[in-house]
Amino acid sequence: MSEMAGFLGLAYLWVKAAHVTFVLFWIAGLFLLPRFYVYHHETAPGSAEDRAWTAREDRVRRIILMPAMLVVWVLGLMLALHIDAFAMGWFHGKLALVIALSAYQGWLSVYGKRLAAGKRPLENKTLRLINELPGIAAALIVVLVIVKPF
Repeated sequence: MSEMAGFLGLAYLWVKAAHVTFVLFWIAGLFLLPRFYVYHHETAPGSAEDRAWTAREDRVRRIILMPAMLVVWVLGLMLALHIDAFAMGWFHGKLALVIALSAYQGWLSVYGKRLAAGKRPLENKTLRLINELPGIAAALIVVLVIVKPF
């Protein structure tokens, strides 16, 4: 099947371009928020600086992460339906990684609420390591989409 033959028709490439753009926004937010948490950890709970980090983190979640993730999902599902990707092995791997990134974003939100409450459950070193997860997932997704190894 030609990529233009699905229900999106000539809009396919525009939808694909928008999907990639919003993936960039989403991944950028997934890199930014844990870095904010590293800096937030260093503040005294209840201080003005603590409250400022909480407000910054909330804006990243509300203005960047949630909208970008939702658009990525909507456009991604449209593209998947357009090319019948659910029948393709590589897509199952990509979908699993996108679900994992969505769960990671949920965990980041919960962790941000703990920080806002004055709790510091993880060490800075752990947060710095966790910050690498979106990059690893993004690299794997790119390989799956471009190389289509299975």
